Amino acid sequence: MPRVLRNPILFGFALFMLVVLATSTFAIVPETKQVAIVRFGQVKRIINPYHPGVQYGRTGAGLIAKWPFVDDIVWIDKRIMSIDMERQQVLSTDQFRLQVDAFARYRIVDPLRMYISARDEENVGNQLKPILASSLRNELGRRPFAALLSPERGQLMLNIKNELNRVARQYGAEIEDVRIKRADLPDGTPLQSAFQRMQTARQQEARSIRAQGSKQAQIIKAEADAAAAQTYAAAFGKDPEFYDFYRAMQSYQITFVNNGTNDMGTSSIILSPNNRYLKEFTGR
Repeated sequence: MPRVLRNPILFGFALFMLVVLATSTFAIVPETKQVAIVRFGQVKRIINPYHPGVQYGRTGAGLIAKWPFVDDIVWIDKRIMSIDMERQQVLSTDQFRLQVDAFARYRIVDPLRMYISARDEENVGNQLKPILASSLRNELGRRPFAALLSPERGQLMLNIKNELNRVARQYGAEIEDVRIKRADLPDGTPLQSAFQRMQTARQQEARSIRAQGSKQAQIIKAEADAAAAQTYAAAFGKDPEFYDFYRAMQSYQITFVNNGTNDMGTSSIILSPNNRYLKEFTGR
């Protein structure tokens, strides 16, 4: 019978060393992780790297082997991770001091570059967080507060994402999305003052719109009157006698009917039947 089997302590030690050797040699890589095999500080290979569009089960995850006690495993998350920016104050172009909360989502797409530049995925988030805050301040500092409430907000988020992506690529990461969770005005007097300025600005805008509408209406009316005058002139020019008759009827209406007013006063007009003013009453 072998000596190892006769000695339980030696058998247990051998079994323990065998387990240690197996755990140092083999590892199971899940689908959600990327692995960098590092030997003496140098990356020897990447296992289960992220590839857009590749289905789970075909990326290289599963049981792997490495040199025991020589190779180290660096685990890198394959899923989307988040950066939460601390609440901070940002000054907009219209002098509103905004309390802004924002976050960004990113993914490690180049494990080799990530290990060389940051060594750890947590360091990537720490490096990107101040860049997110700086980009947010720069973009909001070039726009008024109303831009956050308009479709312009989408372009603002895209600019921040592109700015953040330029830095993220240095760490083997890619920014998936950037969002502003809250953008509030400070409570108290600054908030009331901001509301008052916004109300005044909208009232001025309304007055300007009404003035433009009134101006446009006057232009349209003047053009219509000119067109009507041209039409009348063209029509009356074809029959001067009818034009005289028409103008005489208008004059009679104003003179004798008092232009339709309800004036209770009375007046008398005495004219000779042969007066030229009454010629249209005599017939042709």
